[in-house]
Amino acid sequence: MELDPRQCFDALRARDRRFDGRFFVGVSSTGIYCRPICAVRTPRREHCRFFPSAAAADKAGFRPCLRCRPELAPGWGLPDLPARLAQAAALLIEQGFLDHADTQQLAARVGVSARHLRRLFRAEYGVSMLELAQTQRLLLAKQCLTQTSLPVSEVALACGFGSLRRFHAVLAQRWGLSAQQIRRGAPAHAPAVLDLVLPYRPPLAWSAWLQQARAQAVPGVERVDGESYARTLRLAGPGGPCEGWLQARDDAARCCLRVRASAGLAPVMPLLLARLRRMFDLGASPATVDECLGELGRGRPGLRVPGAPDGFETLVRALMRREGEAGPLALAGFARRFAPTAQAGALDGAVPGLRALFPGAEELAGADQAALLSCGMSAASARALLSAAACLREGRLELQPWAALESTVQVLEALPGMDAATPQWVAMQALGWPDAFPAQDPALQRAAGCADAPSLLARAQAWRPWRAYAAMHLEGRAAATTPSQARPRSLPAEARGTQEIHP
Repeated sequence: MELDPRQCFDALRARDRRFDGRFFVGVSSTGIYCRPICAVRTPRREHCRFFPSAAAADKAGFRPCLRCRPELAPGWGLPDLPARLAQAAALLIEQGFLDHADTQQLAARVGVSARHLRRLFRAEYGVSMLELAQTQRLLLAKQCLTQTSLPVSEVALACGFGSLRRFHAVLAQRWGLSAQQIRRGAPAHAPAVLDLVLPYRPPLAWSAWLQQARAQAVPGVERVDGESYARTLRLAGPGGPCEGWLQARDDAARCCLRVRASAGLAPVMPLLLARLRRMFDLGASPATVDECLGELGRGRPGLRVPGAPDGFETLVRALMRREGEAGPLALAGFARRFAPTAQAGALDGAVPGLRALFPGAEELAGADQAALLSCGMSAASARALLSAAACLREGRLELQPWAALESTVQVLEALPGMDAATPQWVAMQALGWPDAFPAQDPALQRAAGCADAPSLLARAQAWRPWRAYAAMHLEGRAAATTPSQARPRSLPAEARGTQEIHP
């Protein structure tokens, strides 16, 4: 990725948050690299070197600033097709893929040859995949040391270092620092929780995010109040699944989300951070998106494309969307019927009312269509969901940002009972593809004033490559003009009952 030094220095002098995470500046007089929003005095132009990634600055011999903390810089979105493969590989690296595999396996996962991926990766980030992985481990360890009270040995293992000795050696070799130096001055945290800071590029339409989450919240699994969002979650760790809870609040003054999570999720800290960034779409560049959307984006600046901790959950929610007014009740009925009970102690300290986990594909093993129909789901949605769960269990389908876009959408479209819009919603919210667009969704057609999908697609050409964000704006319009949801009389008795979940 080519950087214009003049533009970078102008952004550095202005401390423009729109460029946070898009480049890093190394200062030759100090040997330190910073984010462009660092509060220190602006260095002289001749002392500045600009890098497309933290790994590139690290490779050039600079160490991270302890004040602006480059490990907290917002990540990249997925704005264009040529860079998508490299960014998909970077997402896998961020989640620790290279801790257990090599670059050949990584290339196979994203669907290209290793040679081609190496070329794309170096063009995008200025470093090799292994160099980025090493820097990612170090930055993640730095974040764990400064934001949690985890023992250094646990931090080393959770961040992908094979041993504590290896962690200390790499830290000293790359940055000339010790773990104690990094942790010095960090606030003391209660051992029962993890307090995390996740910056974003402003603005963030947090109220709109909460409004949508409230409309689709699953009782017992999620809770939304006027300022925060809380939920349970289960993540696969190296030693088995880890269960816990999280609660997120917006700190608009500091342009970050403050997330409190249960300490039981510490062993999957890298995966937790990656899923949180996906859930809240913190890698987005709202100024760029809103400018492209024009009038459509002015109503709610900073609107994001929400995700979920698990791709299967995203698929379930997308299928429930087509149930219309019956969707929220069918979703609650599905969760009540299949939600597993959290492990003992996993929800200690959680927001009151959280007591169950969202069902995964494994919970549907052995289920039949009648069980889903009893939850209030339509026959078509039930067939599609059972088929998708079988594909996930057999490894024929993967619903994560690194999955191949075209082949994943094709598999979803071929499922019995699947409609044309749902795979596009999944591509938006599970695969993180910003140009996905469910033009076949009748609600979006009505909100845009279009008679059919072809006319909506024609209108959406002006919104490329950010059509997923346009879909969120249109969905907001549709919700604002739809009467309050009523319970349909045709729902089975189980789905018409209380929405409380009793695992």
